[in-house]
Amino acid sequence: MTPDPLLTALTAHALRMAHTRTAACPCGATRTLAHRPDATVVRHADTVAKAHAPDTDPAHLALRLTAAARRPDVFVPPLRPAPIALHGRLVTFWPYGTPVDPDDPDAAPWEPAAALLALLHRTPVDTAGLPAMRGPARAAHAVTRLRALGDPPPAAVPVLRAWAALPAWARAEAPMPETGTLCHGDLHLGQLVRLSGGRWRLIDVDDLGVGDPVWDLARPAAWYACGLLPAPEWERFLDAYRAAGGPAVPAGADPWAVLDVPARALTVQTAARMITKAVTEGRQPDEPEQSVIDACARMVTAPPWEGRGPGT
Repeated sequence: MTPDPLLTALTAHALRMAHTRTAACPCGATRTLAHRPDATVVRHADTVAKAHAPDTDPAHLALRLTAAARRPDVFVPPLRPAPIALHGRLVTFWPYGTPVDPDDPDAAPWEPAAALLALLHRTPVDTAGLPAMRGPARAAHAVTRLRALGDPPPAAVPVLRAWAALPAWARAEAPMPETGTLCHGDLHLGQLVRLSGGRWRLIDVDDLGVGDPVWDLARPAAWYACGLLPAPEWERFLDAYRAAGGPAVPAGADPWAVLDVPARALTVQTAARMITKAVTEGRQPDEPEQSVIDACARMVTAPPWEGRGPGT
């Protein structure tokens, strides 16, 4: 098999950056953490190199890197202030952090995740030049990929109907009203890592931008609504966010008044990705995937909250 030139070059850059950071690099093998069309990530010792999606806007990525560097109490800070170009891709460098263990759900850091989000959402923002948070665009992309299957399976019918019932802003077909809040844009437990000393931090700035902070709570809310996240974990997350002064949900009021539409959009996004993956792998959706598809079917019969956009 011919070596992938991007992966080969990225590996060399990760090794070089690691050795630049410390003369006493423990070395060992350089590991490929991800190798997908939208991202390639490699690690050497305590250094990570990431090649971003081919269509990444260089000006927007630079602004996102700057925003992350200014909040080292929230994000793993980048090792370089700007990306480099490599085989037609933009590449960034980061310290390595230990990810959440997917096989130990009881140890999931819901409270640290909520506290980090609250800190991010309370960040004073000069919105001049900052790109919009890309949460709705990610959901729309997942639906576009589902439609591109050509002959979508029956499971796609309720998913596409649920998508059509959402307001235009949730489908990225109209601008989200500006709230002046800095948002992660793609929050899930895979976006948290533990640094030395036990400090949890967020990673992945590709969707970071200005938007409505409620979108950052929408994925855990969607998992809870679909039965994938037990109520105690959801309540821990929501209570910790409120206790840390998070502004996305009203204190002492029903959070679903603001969570409903974004949670529906994230449910559709998740279902669309699951169906696309199942079709690609030549199989039927498994039980957890079917539970998300079933949630979309229920959404069709229960219209979303009307008369509100984000931040209202």
